[in-house]
Amino acid sequence: MTNTALELFCTRIVDAGRLTQDDVRELAREILPDGIMGRDEADLLLALDRAVADIHEGFSAFVTAEVVNFAVYGERPTGIITREMSAWLAASIAGRKGPTALGSRIAMEIVREAETSDETLIAFALKAKSALAKSLAKSLTENTADKAAACSTGRLPCAA
Repeated sequence: MTNTALELFCTRIVDAGRLTQDDVRELAREILPDGIMGRDEADLLLALDRAVADIHEGFSAFVTAEVVNFAVYGERPTGIITREMSAWLAASIAGRKGPTALGSRIAMEIVREAETSDETLIAFALKAKSALAKSLAKSLTENTADKAAACSTGRLPCAA
Protein backbone atom coordinates (compact mmCIF):
# COMPACT_ATOMS: atom_id res chain seq x y z
CA MET A 1 0.00 0.00 0.00
CA THR A 2 1.49 3.32 -1.05
CA ASN A 3 1.15 6.25 1.32
CA THR A 4 1.18 9.16 -1.12
CA ALA A 5 1.04 11.74 1.66
CA LEU A 6 4.17 10.26 3.23
CA GLU A 7 5.96 10.17 -0.11
CA LEU A 8 5.10 13.83 -0.74
CA PHE A 9 6.22 14.72 2.79
CA CYS A 10 9.58 12.99 2.30
CA THR A 11 10.11 14.68 -1.07
CA ARG A 12 9.34 18.08 0.44
CA ILE A 13 11.74 17.51 3.36
CA VAL A 14 14.56 16.32 1.08
CA ASP A 15 14.05 19.37 -1.16
CA ALA A 16 14.13 21.67 1.89
CA GLY A 17 17.21 19.94 3.27
CA ARG A 18 15.92 20.01 6.83
CA LEU A 19 13.25 18.52 9.05
CA THR A 20 11.88 20.81 11.77
CA GLN A 21 9.87 20.26 14.92
CA ASP A 22 6.77 21.40 13.02
CA ASP A 23 7.49 18.76 10.37
CA VAL A 24 7.69 16.08 13.09
CA ARG A 25 4.32 17.23 14.45
CA GLU A 26 2.81 17.12 10.96
CA LEU A 27 4.20 13.64 10.40
CA ALA A 28 2.80 12.33 13.68
CA ARG A 29 -0.58 14.06 13.62
CA GLU A 30 -1.53 14.25 9.97
CA ILE A 31 0.49 11.83 7.89
CA LEU A 32 0.91 8.84 10.23
CA PRO A 33 -1.73 9.38 12.93
CA ASP A 34 -2.19 5.62 13.32
CA GLY A 35 1.53 4.87 13.12
CA ILE A 36 3.45 2.91 10.54
CA MET A 37 1.19 0.47 8.72
CA GLY A 38 3.67 -1.26 6.44
CA ARG A 39 7.29 -1.88 5.65
CA ASP A 40 7.25 0.61 2.80
CA GLU A 41 6.43 3.41 5.25
CA ALA A 42 9.24 2.36 7.58
CA ASP A 43 11.62 2.18 4.60
CA LEU A 44 10.69 5.73 3.56
CA LEU A 45 11.33 7.13 7.04
CA LEU A 46 14.68 5.34 7.33
CA ALA A 47 15.68 6.61 3.89
CA LEU A 48 14.66 10.13 4.92
CA ASP A 49 16.98 9.87 7.92
CA ARG A 50 19.88 9.05 5.58
CA ALA A 51 18.96 11.73 3.01
CA VAL A 52 18.65 14.79 5.27
CA ALA A 53 21.41 16.00 7.60
CA ASP A 54 19.50 18.69 9.49
CA ILE A 55 16.85 16.75 11.39
CA HIS A 56 15.06 17.78 14.60
CA GLU A 57 15.77 15.33 17.44
CA GLY A 58 12.05 14.63 17.82
CA PHE A 59 12.14 12.78 14.51
CA SER A 60 14.46 10.12 15.95
CA ALA A 61 12.20 9.53 18.94
CA PHE A 62 9.10 9.34 16.73
CA VAL A 63 10.60 7.02 14.14
CA THR A 64 12.18 4.76 16.76
CA ALA A 65 8.87 4.32 18.58
CA GLU A 66 6.93 3.75 15.38
CA VAL A 67 9.32 1.23 13.82
CA VAL A 68 9.62 -0.68 17.10
CA ASN A 69 5.84 -0.71 17.49
CA PHE A 70 5.35 -1.90 13.92
CA ALA A 71 8.05 -4.59 14.00
CA VAL A 72 7.29 -5.97 17.45
CA TYR A 73 3.51 -5.52 17.75
CA GLY A 74 2.20 -4.81 14.25
CA GLU A 75 3.54 -7.89 12.52
CA ARG A 76 2.64 -11.49 13.32
CA PRO A 77 3.63 -13.37 15.36
CA THR A 78 3.37 -10.55 17.91
CA GLY A 79 6.49 -9.96 19.97
CA ILE A 80 8.66 -12.26 17.90
CA ILE A 81 11.19 -11.02 15.37
CA THR A 82 11.37 -13.83 12.83
CA ARG A 83 14.30 -14.54 10.54
CA GLU A 84 12.42 -12.96 7.63
CA MET A 85 11.56 -9.83 9.66
CA SER A 86 15.15 -9.68 10.90
CA ALA A 87 16.50 -9.79 7.34
CA TRP A 88 14.20 -6.96 6.25
CA LEU A 89 15.04 -4.83 9.30
CA ALA A 90 18.79 -5.29 8.93
CA ALA A 91 18.69 -4.42 5.22
CA SER A 92 16.40 -1.43 5.67
CA ILE A 93 18.26 -0.04 8.68
CA ALA A 94 21.70 -0.53 7.13
CA GLY A 95 20.96 0.98 3.74
CA ARG A 96 24.03 1.04 1.50
CA LYS A 97 26.52 2.55 3.94
CA GLY A 98 25.57 0.93 7.23
CA PRO A 99 23.21 2.09 9.94
CA THR A 100 22.89 5.70 11.01
CA ALA A 101 22.66 6.58 14.70
CA LEU A 102 18.89 6.31 14.35
CA GLY A 103 19.15 2.92 12.68
CA SER A 104 21.40 1.65 15.45
CA ARG A 105 18.97 2.91 18.06
CA ILE A 106 16.02 1.23 16.33
CA ALA A 107 17.82 -2.12 16.09
CA MET A 108 18.77 -2.06 19.77
CA GLU A 109 15.27 -1.04 20.87
CA ILE A 110 13.61 -3.78 18.82
CA VAL A 111 15.87 -6.42 20.34
CA ARG A 112 15.15 -4.98 23.79
CA GLU A 113 11.36 -4.80 23.29
CA ALA A 114 10.68 -8.09 21.50
CA GLU A 115 10.05 -11.31 23.41
CA THR A 116 12.47 -13.07 21.10
CA SER A 117 14.57 -11.93 18.19
CA ASP A 118 16.32 -13.81 15.45
CA GLU A 119 20.04 -14.03 16.14
CA THR A 120 20.78 -12.13 12.92
CA LEU A 121 19.09 -9.01 14.26
CA ILE A 122 20.75 -9.39 17.66
CA ALA A 123 24.18 -9.61 16.00
CA PHE A 124 23.30 -6.66 13.73
CA ALA A 125 22.20 -4.54 16.72
CA LEU A 126 25.38 -5.32 18.66
CA LYS A 127 27.57 -4.53 15.65
CA ALA A 128 25.65 -1.30 14.99
CA LYS A 129 26.00 -0.28 18.64
CA SER A 130 29.74 -0.94 18.53
CA ALA A 131 30.17 1.02 15.29
CA LEU A 132 28.17 3.92 16.72
CA ALA A 133 30.30 3.97 19.88
CA LYS A 134 33.50 3.98 17.82
CA SER A 135 32.17 6.77 15.61
CA LEU A 136 31.23 8.89 18.63
CA ALA A 137 34.62 8.28 20.26
CA LYS A 138 36.40 9.29 17.04
CA SER A 139 34.27 12.41 16.74
CA LEU A 140 34.99 13.39 20.35
CA THR A 141 38.71 12.81 19.87
CA GLU A 142 38.79 14.89 16.69
CA ASN A 143 36.75 17.66 18.32
CA THR A 144 39.08 17.73 21.34
CA ALA A 145 42.14 17.82 19.08
CA ASP A 146 40.63 20.68 17.04
CA LYS A 147 39.95 22.68 20.21
CA ALA A 148 43.45 22.02 21.53
CA ALA A 149 44.96 23.19 18.24
CA ALA A 150 42.79 26.31 18.23
CA CYS A 151 43.79 27.01 21.82
CA SER A 152 47.53 26.59 21.18
CA THR A 153 47.40 28.89 18.16
CA GLY A 154 45.48 31.55 20.03
CA ARG A 155 42.25 31.18 18.02
CA LEU A 156 40.38 30.17 21.21
CA PRO A 157 40.88 31.33 24.78
CA CYS A 158 42.52 28.62 26.89
CA ALA A 159 41.89 27.73 30.49
CA ALA A 160 45.06 28.09 32.53
